[in-house]
Amino acid sequence: MKAWLSATLVLACVLGAGEAMAQRTKITVYTAFENDELAPAKASIEKAVPEAEVVWVRDSTGVITARMLAEKDNPRADVVMGLAATSIIMFEKAGMLMEYKPKGIAELKPLFLDSKEPYTWTGQDAYLGVMCFNTVEAAKIGVKTPTSWHDLLNPALRGKIVMPHPASSGTGYLMVAGWLQSMGEEAGWKFMDGLHENIAAYLHSGSAPCVQAARGERVVGLALDTRGAAEKTRGAPIEVIVPKEGVGWELEAGAVLKTTKHPEIAKKIADWMTTKEANQVYAKLYAIVARPDVPSTPPNYPTNAESGMIKNDLTWMSDNRERILAEWSRRFDSKSAPKK
Repeated sequence: MKAWLSATLVLACVLGAGEAMAQRTKITVYTAFENDELAPAKASIEKAVPEAEVVWVRDSTGVITARMLAEKDNPRADVVMGLAATSIIMFEKAGMLMEYKPKGIAELKPLFLDSKEPYTWTGQDAYLGVMCFNTVEAAKIGVKTPTSWHDLLNPALRGKIVMPHPASSGTGYLMVAGWLQSMGEEAGWKFMDGLHENIAAYLHSGSAPCVQAARGERVVGLALDTRGAAEKTRGAPIEVIVPKEGVGWELEAGAVLKTTKHPEIAKKIADWMTTKEANQVYAKLYAIVARPDVPSTPPNYPTNAESGMIKNDLTWMSDNRERILAEWSRRFDSKSAPKK
């Protein structure tokens, strides 16, 4: 009798779990999160919103942005997150996003909030473009540690620098937009003309340039800030440098699509984005997150990084993206690495 009762209880639990699983709603989330971030974020979301089953569609910033704009009249995503705010502002202007203020936004740093009404998106984390400088390889060619962007114009660095392609990498675009804003457009393009002479290739990743510098394949990799800190922590002979003129930066942000068929669940996922638990997920890969009560100081992260963030106009970056990328491609696309 006890054995029968135990078996019945086990079967009931299994059937109950199966029924709960069957009741979960698939929510399609477009993202440019790093691959390492996907599993922890999915687990955290589904714990906070148990009726949701997160289905990621993940690619680089440029690819996700182009895909969402191409699908404008027939959107397939319910939610977008972990994507450059400058891309999300484009979706906002195209009328693709739902007006919604997630619970908890009052607890976030003001920098991470949509500054215009109607409110449609919320920032999650910030990332910067820095120099990864291989001191061992630099010593071989007699190049000193740079302190300014203009130090990268040294003829000894010809063919020794790699950076992200701005059309496919959000990190690449924030660097280009940062130079144009901080130097002025005429001087910014002139600087990039000189830098191009020393570029070996424009890579389709925000992290890959630093990885190449860390391996000694290049002397300088212009790349994502946290990737630089991670490579140095692994023992690479690199310095992670925030030049004295300051660095460009961008936010990753999230929003709900106006056309989602599951608005209440999608809103709950947007609420999750502002939570301490969500910010702890972001903080595993990003040093600067939206919540001030979630500290994140990775080993070997440059102490002057946050203070080195330039005055940055995200709306300007979004409004001028197509123009800037067209001009950049006209000038520099000849050194773009093949896409895999």
